[in-house]
Amino acid sequence: MRIVGLTGGIASGKSTVSNLFKSSGVPVVDADVVARDVVRKGTGGWKRIVRAFGEEILQDNGEIDRALLGQIVFSDPTKRQLLNRLLAPFISSGLFWEVVKLWIKGSKVIVIDIPLLFEAKMDQWANPIVVVWVDSETQLQRLMTRDGISEQQALNRINAQTSLDWKRTKADIVIDNSGSLKETKEQFQKVLMEITRPLTWREFGLSRKVLLGKL
Repeated sequence: MRIVGLTGGIASGKSTVSNLFKSSGVPVVDADVVARDVVRKGTGGWKRIVRAFGEEILQDNGEIDRALLGQIVFSDPTKRQLLNRLLAPFISSGLFWEVVKLWIKGSKVIVIDIPLLFEAKMDQWANPIVVVWVDSETQLQRLMTRDGISEQQALNRINAQTSLDWKRTKADIVIDNSGSLKETKEQFQKVLMEITRPLTWREFGLSRKVLLGKL
């Protein structure tokens, strides 16, 4: 099984590329979906967050107010790092079991869609790594338009993440999403051909390590 790492940054268009993989029949394990599952009411992740941030971050139904929590961590790097540390083991475990399920089903190629691929040091288990990149001005304008926020708020959110330019230097494949959707799709088709080529022996060995629980 080939494990493709997909990452990017806020408003980079990573979700667009992830959806292109799905529509092409390539299974995608989405870290954001896993992250939502591990903080549902009563879970271990939920308990850790409530202990760390207090019950004021809960909605009336007891679920975590994700919007409020996001405001808190985007404005405070220390709290953002704390949240990442609290949830990392749960998210890693969730991703691992999703990969195992796809392996059991016989999937030859899967994509793991992880915003914090490098930060969580999960890049070592993926090959190739695809980074969806946009220039800084395009990223800023898209984020302001998408979320209806001010320039300063958008900059705060962008600066809270590892820069796309740095991630680009660590990529095996870069998709430049600064242009039109048509241009992105043209690049994607080349990427799709690359990742669906026959497996190498190295990739076979890598997938065995992951599935033996070393992720």
